[in-house]
Amino acid sequence: MKTVVLASASPRRKEILERARIPFIVDAGDYEEDMSLDLPPHELVRHFSLGKAQSVQHKHPNSLVIGSDSVVVFDGKILGKPHTPQRAKEMLQKLSGRKNTAVTGYAVIDTDNGNMFVDSVENVVTFRKISDHEIDAYIATGEPFDKAGAYAIQGVGGLFVEKIEGDYTAILGLPLWPVVRTLKEFGFEPFQI
Repeated sequence: MKTVVLASASPRRKEILERARIPFIVDAGDYEEDMSLDLPPHELVRHFSLGKAQSVQHKHPNSLVIGSDSVVVFDGKILGKPHTPQRAKEMLQKLSGRKNTAVTGYAVIDTDNGNMFVDSVENVVTFRKISDHEIDAYIATGEPFDKAGAYAIQGVGGLFVEKIEGDYTAILGLPLWPVVRTLKEFGFEPFQI
C-alpha cells in the first residue's frame, strides 16, 4: 500500500483528509509561490499545486503526493492574501453583496513511476451585503490576513456568505472527491475503515 503524502501545512486540507479517514502524512516542503506569474487562475493553481507536490516527492518513495492551491477571483482578477488591514478592507468591500469564484487546483504524483495528474475546479461564493462596521470587526479578529480573498469560509468569514455553488471542500482548499477519485485511479483504496 502506498503512503499518501499531503504537501501542505494547511490545517484545513489536513482536516479534510482526516475527516474522510484517509491515512496520510504531512510534508509541507519549502515551495515558494511566485504570485508575479502572469497566468490565468486555473493555470496558476495547477502550477502551484504541482510545484508543491514536486518539491517533496523525492523524499517519499512508494507514495502518492498531493499538492493543492487556491485563489479567489473577483471581476476577472486574482485576490491573493491581503496581509494588511487596509488591503483586507478593500477586498471585503468589493466582495460585499457580490459573487466571487474560488479556484482550487490539485496535483497527485505517484513517486514510484512519476505518473501525475493535475486539475482544477471552481466554485461560486455569494456574499451578503456587509457593513463597514462588520468588516472592521472581522479584520480585528486577524483571520483575513493570510486568506485568499481576505476571508475564511470555515471561520468567522463564513458569516458573510449567503450561498455557495459547488464543492465546499474545494472552497476550503482541497476538492475531496476529485482527489479521492485520482488516488483510486492510482491504485489507492481510501476506504480502510
